[in-house]
Amino acid sequence: MYQFSYAEVQQDAVADSKDRERQVLDKSIKMLESAREAGPRSRESIEALFFVNRVWVRFIEDLGSPENELEQELRANLISIGIWVLRETEKIRIGESENFDGIIDISSIIRDGLQ
Repeated sequence: MYQFSYAEVQQDAVADSKDRERQVLDKSIKMLESAREAGPRSRESIEALFFVNRVWVRFIEDLGSPENELEQELRANLISIGIWVLRETEKIRIGESENFDGIIDISSIIRDGLQ
């Protein structure tokens, strides 16, 4: 009986984590869409880029953790995507790019894959 309850708790914890990740990505996408509309030098852009950076730094840290249970190849691919996102946000921040759409598209794909 205890093992079954523990398994249920573990499964619920994973589902809760995925749901939180989806919510965070939803928020980052909405912020990026507002930033795209307001322009790369706007307050919305600064806030969106800061938030997206925090999200992806945390994702990369989690993906690099030995406790992460995703398969190694998937983890490596997601880390590579995260590094790309961080580079793109930096390019926008310093005025070398306005590629909000690329970050929005990637974030949407990752969010939609969290099922």
